[in-house]
Amino acid sequence: QVQLVESGGGLVQAGGFLRLSCAASGGTFRLHAMGWFRQAPGKEREFAAAINWNGDIYYADSVKGRFTISRDNSKKTVYLQMNSLKPEDPAVYYCAGDLWGDGLGPARDYKYLGQGTQVTVSS
Repeated sequence: QVQLVESGGGLVQAGGFLRLSCAASGGTFRLHAMGWFRQAPGKEREFAAAINWNGDIYYADSVKGRFTISRDNSKKTVYLQMNSLKPEDPAVYYCAGDLWGDGLGPARDYKYLGQGTQVTVSS
């Protein structure tokens, strides 16, 4: 069983930045695809970024060029650096893990999901 705990959310002005972290415990972290998903009120959960066990990285078009996903297998942690935050970025951001995943699937394809961290952007 893998537990995921996100941190780093908060309130930031538009144009600002935040760095989200997701610490994993249990399982073999390096073999998991790790994804970041977000869900705004009244909207479906959507993909933001993913990095698979092989280091391949994927971004949603809406965050490409602004967000950077990375992982540190020695710390069992995945990060999401979010720069140039926009008014459309506020959401609860969830970390997800999928053993041997390719990183291309939606949130329902991931077996493990964190509790989420709130990101709020003020204009």
